[in-house]
Amino acid sequence: MSLYEKLPSDFLIQFYNEVKKMISKGIVSKKMYYELGLMIAAASKRGIQLDKPKDFEQNIVPELLLELNN
Repeated sequence: MSLYEKLPSDFLIQFYNEVKKMISKGIVSKKMYYELGLMIAAASKRGIQLDKPKDFEQNIVPELLLELNN
């Protein structure tokens, strides 16, 4: 279980959006896409659909991508 699964849904969504903004501004690297993937997986388990950045699949580790597609 990831830390993101323990967060309240509204906080998880807000944090996800902030991390996406930081990546797009270059404040943090695209290596943070792994964290976005964990957040997407946690939200998905709650029935919440989070949008993926357009280059998400090129920057995510294949194992996490498989988990997200299940």
